[in-house]
Amino acid sequence: MTPHIIEIGPLQLVLCLGFVLLAGVTSLTQRLGLGRDLAVGTVRTFAQLFLMGYVLKFVFEVRVAWLVLLMFTFMVAAAVHTIRGRVKERSVPFVLPAFASMLITYSLVSIVVTGVVVGARPWWTPQYFIPLAGMIVGNSMTAISICLDRLFSDLRGRRGELEMKLALGADYREASREILAGAVRAGMIPSINSLMAVGLVSLPGMMTGQILSGTDPLIAIRYQIVVMLMLVASTALGALVVSNLVRKRCFSKGQQLVLR
Repeated sequence: MTPHIIEIGPLQLVLCLGFVLLAGVTSLTQRLGLGRDLAVGTVRTFAQLFLMGYVLKFVFEVRVAWLVLLMFTFMVAAAVHTIRGRVKERSVPFVLPAFASMLITYSLVSIVVTGVVVGARPWWTPQYFIPLAGMIVGNSMTAISICLDRLFSDLRGRRGELEMKLALGADYREASREILAGAVRAGMIPSINSLMAVGLVSLPGMMTGQILSGTDPLIAIRYQIVVMLMLVASTALGALVVSNLVRKRCFSKGQQLVLR
């Protein structure tokens, strides 16, 4: 027997605007200055999610590999654009290496998860590939933002130590090894914390969504385990590859730090 799914209609969505109104009143009374951001964020949430819903409905019905991969590429590009907005470094070009490494790394992880672990046939089946790849890109976007921000700040803050090591004959890899490790570690901490707390502190979104749609909780749990483990792997690979490529651009051919 298929469980009854309670649909959310326009009235329920309007009622939910009361939550945003509550946040807006809090901002106003406490003079937080967040009213405009709350309004813009709410409008963008409605517009972007409804647009994505119609796009996904079309992609699911068409079921064409190149369209699925095009959508995945667009998701990666949007993630890189978000990273560029969060990481304020402008003296070192990091957008292109971040995009290339994320596209290649997350493509491989997504293909392995959907085609090997989940066993979808074909591996690019949009109902599986797009949601799983989207979680990989979205989660790793935050990790890479933290990683790059930490990398740039530590390279600049420890300039004297770096220049001393370079003067003593170390190359840029040796001189910045500890800084790179610290940046990758910082990027991975949120994913590791999620591993520690999942099921006790929080019920993750994918698992909750499947349960609400009527899926057996034990099946939803298995999918969530796959998701948690793939996110840790993608975060580690993405942060490591991106930070290595970007670190190289922070030094000149003469082994000099070019960060201003």
